[in-house]
Amino acid sequence: MSMVDEPLYPIAVLIDELKNDDIQLRLNSIRRLSTIARALGEERTRKELIPFLSENNDDDDEVLLAMAEELGVFIPYVGGVEHANVLLPPLETLCIVEETCVRDKAVESLCRIGSQMRESDLVDHFIPLVKRLAAGEWFTARVSACGLFHIVYPSAPDMLKTELRSIYNQLCQDDMPMVRRSAASNLGKFAATVEYAHLKTDIISIFEDLTQDDQDSVRLLAVEGCAALGKLLEAQDCVQHILPVIVNFSQDKSWRVRYMVANQLYELCEAVGPEPTRTDLVPAYVRLLRDNEAEVRIAAAGKVTKFCRILNPELSIQNILPCVKELSSDSSQHVRSALASVIMGMAPVLGKDATIEQLLPIFLSLLKDEFPDVRLNIISKLDQVNQVIGIDLLSQSLLPAIVELAEDRHWRVRLAIIEYIPLLASQLGVGFFDDKLGSLCMQWLQDKVYSIRDAAANNLKRLAEEFGPDWAMQHIIPQTLEMINNPHYLYRMTILRAISLLAPVLGPDITCSKLLPVVVNASKDRVPNIKFNVAKVLQSLMPIVDQSTVEKMIRPCLVELSEDPDVDVRFFANQALQAIDQVMMTS
Repeated sequence: MSMVDEPLYPIAVLIDELKNDDIQLRLNSIRRLSTIARALGEERTRKELIPFLSENNDDDDEVLLAMAEELGVFIPYVGGVEHANVLLPPLETLCIVEETCVRDKAVESLCRIGSQMRESDLVDHFIPLVKRLAAGEWFTARVSACGLFHIVYPSAPDMLKTELRSIYNQLCQDDMPMVRRSAASNLGKFAATVEYAHLKTDIISIFEDLTQDDQDSVRLLAVEGCAALGKLLEAQDCVQHILPVIVNFSQDKSWRVRYMVANQLYELCEAVGPEPTRTDLVPAYVRLLRDNEAEVRIAAAGKVTKFCRILNPELSIQNILPCVKELSSDSSQHVRSALASVIMGMAPVLGKDATIEQLLPIFLSLLKDEFPDVRLNIISKLDQVNQVIGIDLLSQSLLPAIVELAEDRHWRVRLAIIEYIPLLASQLGVGFFDDKLGSLCMQWLQDKVYSIRDAAANNLKRLAEEFGPDWAMQHIIPQTLEMINNPHYLYRMTILRAISLLAPVLGPDITCSKLLPVVVNASKDRVPNIKFNVAKVLQSLMPIVDQSTVEKMIRPCLVELSEDPDVDVRFFANQALQAIDQVMMTS
């Protein structure tokens, strides 16, 4: 009897758990669907499990979302592609629910299944599903339908293709703005599957209707369609149909539509070609850079380098640069920040002379901006300017500002400068670095903020790697080791951290002669935190020095620390002693 009952067990458990009041049990059950399907076998999954899921009217969105996700990868469990159509009914039900994320996931799963289905099955099963959803009484069904047309259209016979284009056109004129929004956002995907002759007639007509919609939320999605259609159409058709729309949109009464245009405009330049860009799109872009809404200016400013790359340098200097100068002193700090994050990329586009003459003053004004994010965005991209104007000019014009920022009151700005120092050092060369920046590197080791001190210690290690051990011995080690006598224990801890980072770079000789004695001496510090950090550092130095040094200097120091009154000091000292013993045993 048990042998007969056993195959029934998984589906019985699933039914029980899916009807349970506890949402977690219901969720777990749905997430185990693939396991249950394997236990049931392909035929019973098709005949029992899938129909049961179609009828399951769980009211919890989390459970429905999990089900929509699981069904998208269920083709192997129902017997492969030839039976994929059995998965459509439960997903069709999920396409109608109220919760947006469930519908989106159901549409995504239907697209995944549809892209694997045979053409005959698409025509027999998938297209009727799309037509049912598109004619659905609830707007949710019609919203979901819009995302499925690009899957079924290529497989449809000519008669059906005409019908599908007509249905899509109706959805674009639906009474509900949510449906029109969905149709507008999916138009690009659908257009990519439509034949060129119909693209120029039907799709362009649909697109033009959407661009004149009274809802700005529909129009702003139509802007995305501009870029998608622009890539599909030939240049002359693009100029005829898309260009006037974009120019109008750049003056739209809704700032959200203008914002979308500012984000998409540079993509359209490639589609329409150089001449229309110069005559129509450059003036539109200049308008957006001077828009009265800060959000639009932020979007436009963020694309300034990409836009300049498409234009020739003369056009950029003549039209875009005056706007960039205005934006560098914009009343909104977010506009200045967006500009600062991309403006350095303009240097290679404009060339050396224009950068020195026009851009450098803007860089300097942004480097002195009162808002720390603006300064940060400039600092992090300095190398792009260096490639164009060379290090001499960069150091003369920008270095004083960098030195000033190294003492900035915002610690994140100081941190950005520190992280940039090794790159700057490699570009400036050792002589220049010693003159201008060496003292700053030492100063940071005694910063009030821990993150700065830690970054400063890492910075010393990277400089030692860049300029070599001899340079480090002369310029870093003496000043660093002096600081071990600082009266504040946190600064003494930073020096221990710096020693542990520098030792692998400097090698065994310098470590034994210069660094190790300082660490051993620090083990007599009165602060327990220093002592247990000494134990940690000594453990990290063991692989660098030879065995006799370990026995002569490191072990005695650790033995002494292992008898310290403080429990943490004893713990780390014993841990280090165990590490020594393990090394001894293996060797």
